[in-house]
Amino acid sequence: MCKWRHDSARMNPAMLLKSINYWSYPGGLEGAMPITEFFAHAKAHGFEAVEVCIGGAGDLTPATTEADCQRILQQAADAGVKIASVASGLYWGNALGNADAGSRQQAREELTAMVQITGWLGARTLLTIPGAVDVFFLPDRAAQPYDEVLNYAREGLKAVAPTAEACGVRMGIENVWNKFLLSPAEMRSFIQSVESPAVGAYVDVANLMPFGHPQDWLRTLGPLVVGIHFKDFRRAVGTIDGFVDLLEGDVPWPDVMQAIADIGYEGPVVAEMIPYYAHYPLVRCANASRAMDAILGR
Repeated sequence: MCKWRHDSARMNPAMLLKSINYWSYPGGLEGAMPITEFFAHAKAHGFEAVEVCIGGAGDLTPATTEADCQRILQQAADAGVKIASVASGLYWGNALGNADAGSRQQAREELTAMVQITGWLGARTLLTIPGAVDVFFLPDRAAQPYDEVLNYAREGLKAVAPTAEACGVRMGIENVWNKFLLSPAEMRSFIQSVESPAVGAYVDVANLMPFGHPQDWLRTLGPLVVGIHFKDFRRAVGTIDGFVDLLEGDVPWPDVMQAIADIGYEGPVVAEMIPYYAHYPLVRCANASRAMDAILGR
């Protein structure tokens, strides 16, 4: 059986934190599932860590206070899971790279608040989407010039970076279907141009499958990688319908795990299973946990 080769001088991928994103559970995208229920499900499904999500509603919003975070931290500890990272979908509304100045300012304020919340939760990584040339699921949103998104996004990250550095939080730029930062070299150059240790890369191994190879992205970005999403994708489908359960797609998992070992990545690996099943949705999370055990060599 093909497996990654472990170099004893590097982190053993089998020891990586096995985590799952809040959106993987029913009601997660809407912020409707109580966070305590999420923690309990994640623990029951064999996950050691979780990726919580900040949205417009639910237990975590940009208005969440430090006292709220302390309560949530205790709830996670009581459930037996670690909050390892934070994500948000608010970027699709207000982003640092947006054309409208008011939207850019609101995006800075929201990102600053989310950085602070991430720090209060004891997590090191905040998944960040700094802008989009266009958004395939928002057909009424006008396309934006690439250079404009690039410059505004860089400017916004530079403004928020000092707060992230002070909080000990790394903003992980995720590769998503936004027609922006379409190659690992391009993403590396963009991250380095911000000139802050608080900015890194959040690699989604399935999102890039239509136009790249995850092992190449991981090796090219190397020490800049601060987060990894585990998903799977069938290239022959090529659309949003191509996302499938772990081990059912074309992600070359042995090569991915070898690249993770080679770059010495020590952060969490996070299952993001969207959308959840129409019937018996918790089964998808249980299946993801079993698949991750195989992928991680456990």
